[in-house]
Amino acid sequence: MSRSSVRDLITSITMATRYWIVSLPVHSSATSLWSRLQESISKNSFDTLLYRFNIPNLRVGTLDSLLALSDDLLKSNTFIEGCSHKIRRQIEDLEKASGILASSLTVDGVPVDSYLTKFVWDEAKYPTMSPLKEIVDGIHVQVAKIDDDLKVRIAEYNNVRSQLNAINRKQTGSLAVRDLSNLVKPEDIVTSEHLVTLIAVVSKFSQKDWLSCYETLTTYVVPRSSKNLHEDNEYALYTVTLFNRDADNFKIKARERGFQIRDFEYNSETQEGRKQELEKLMQDQESLKSSLLQWCYTSYGEVFTSWMHFCAVRLFSETILRYGLPPSFLSVVLSPSVKNEKKVRTLLETLCDSSNSTFWKTDEEGSMGGLGGEADTHPYVSFTINLI
Repeated sequence: MSRSSVRDLITSITMATRYWIVSLPVHSSATSLWSRLQESISKNSFDTLLYRFNIPNLRVGTLDSLLALSDDLLKSNTFIEGCSHKIRRQIEDLEKASGILASSLTVDGVPVDSYLTKFVWDEAKYPTMSPLKEIVDGIHVQVAKIDDDLKVRIAEYNNVRSQLNAINRKQTGSLAVRDLSNLVKPEDIVTSEHLVTLIAVVSKFSQKDWLSCYETLTTYVVPRSSKNLHEDNEYALYTVTLFNRDADNFKIKARERGFQIRDFEYNSETQEGRKQELEKLMQDQESLKSSLLQWCYTSYGEVFTSWMHFCAVRLFSETILRYGLPPSFLSVVLSPSVKNEKKVRTLLETLCDSSNSTFWKTDEEGSMGGLGGEADTHPYVSFTINLI
């Protein structure tokens, strides 16, 4: 085997995220068919991951019940798969926001792909004697509850984030609009029976103009009372002290010269309240983020296990409708590389006797009929699972 081939094989093993779940009709022995499939894959597409997908003897029910179930399976699969991906994306976002190195997700203590490739039916949770519709409905209800919980938890977390972002925008925006409480200190303000300190926002290009004229804008301005408190890219923040009775007139004159007087009143209790509110919001955000992440880890495992059991029911149902009774089929899971997908499809078709496939039609006979409405144009049952 060449180095490049080994490298491709390692890549497919460590990065496989797309799988096919397939069932092939068995005419003699499932063991014999499995051996032939292994040999064929090994010779012609060695980098394709191949495993048995063990489905127990489920309760078939009637043909009418299977046909009725088939109408709901595709829709339910789309919903369950979507919920799985939604939780996974939320985990990635939360890990990134927390500065956590992205982790390999696990299901029941094993990597996600291992749970799929070594799938074992949970008889205690999903008794095989239960009707298929009862199993499917139970899975859908469970996942729907988790999906609803996810929406509530995300909304709660985003609400706190939005409040924090609003505060941060006020504290980091332009001096013309931002909150000034953390820029103006008590010693910057003069407040008495007769005097008041105003806060002026001055364009950086107009600072000389301000300093040369503020004392004469009105009659009762305290000389040399203006002090530069802060500057950003556009503006400078200045104080000016004057007689209280002259404040309104000063604001008008300042506005006429292009200076903005911000409404600001220093209150130590208000300042302390804002500080405590900010600290509480930051603590709430971290707490909600942590609890949401842990909930997502747990819920992802629950949804994924439900999804794999759903896929087993789906494959079983479609197999019965396709190949008929009694159930006699080999179910496998594969992950071919993109470049070998066509080759593997051909290998599977050579092992499938389409004469036993009730719904199979050739191109001349028209389109393929089957369960769930997928564009499955193969003489065997097959659908794709995308882990991400």
